[in-house]
Amino acid sequence: MRTLLTGGAGFVGSHLADALLERGHSVTVVDDLSTGSMANIAHLKGRPGFAYVIDTIMKEAVTAELVDGADVVFHLAAAVGVKRIIESPVQTIETNVRGTEIVLAEAHKKSRLVVVFSTSEVYGKSATVPFREDADLVLGSTFKRRWAYACSKAIDEFLALAYWRERGLPVIIARLFNTVGPRQTGQYGMVIPTFVQQALQGGPIRVFGDGRQTRSFTYVGDVVKALIGLAAEPRAVGQVFNIGNPEEISMLELADRVRRATGSSAEIELVPYDEAYGPGFEDMRRRVPDISKIQSYIGYQPTVGLDEILARVVAHFRSLPEAVKL
Repeated sequence: MRTLLTGGAGFVGSHLADALLERGHSVTVVDDLSTGSMANIAHLKGRPGFAYVIDTIMKEAVTAELVDGADVVFHLAAAVGVKRIIESPVQTIETNVRGTEIVLAEAHKKSRLVVVFSTSEVYGKSATVPFREDADLVLGSTFKRRWAYACSKAIDEFLALAYWRERGLPVIIARLFNTVGPRQTGQYGMVIPTFVQQALQGGPIRVFGDGRQTRSFTYVGDVVKALIGLAAEPRAVGQVFNIGNPEEISMLELADRVRRATGSSAEIELVPYDEAYGPGFEDMRRRVPDISKIQSYIGYQPTVGLDEILARVVAHFRSLPEAVKL
């Protein structure tokens, strides 16, 4: 199978490229390196079946040529990370909406299967947990930049499903819940690599808000297996799936677990949201997936728990050169 990974030099994309190549598929990565990194895919250079293009999917001619050479498109390219979303809302909206529009339009011309990467962010401020794929989405005010990302990804989902229903384009939508593991950077606000780096550097470990908000973390290897499984399941076409781990933890407890995993004596410091992200920032109190749907389709079950995830992330950061750790 010939696969195209938009945004494939990113954290999840690079792990997906690894897994696809191991299974004998060919992989082409296109990435503009705005958040991805060549370091993530450097080990794949020269490997049979692997190719990469440094360019943007916003160029229709580039995307058209790449889609033409693929059987399946894994569309990961997007603006990611709360920090980046707050600082660059225009780029967030344009990249996520227009980029997806171009990928879907070009895939439709060739009837290519597209796996669209969405996010648990689309559930917004919903208090009905665990989150089910058919649940209502509860987004905040348009005056709150926090919700621009969630809204843009929801539009991506609407557009993808419209292409499926109206034009017959095979699409699968995957809503990822806090995917973590080696190669993930804290540069854009991702919490586990941020906490680990802060702990290794002696602290403080900065927890935003009151620290009682909870999240559910999924190992990237489990996510990748789920994505490949969905792409191979004909019944998944036209459907939306949560991919996550229902194990829930508060940010204060997570900070303490990171401190123990690193053997650090770093202090844990509470930082008000207004100080971290600016006045009026809003956040979800809980984010927990219902994974019964994906279990019924492909037998998905997360296999790596949080303690092992932390151990692997800590080992990854300890293995990096000092200049890269900062």
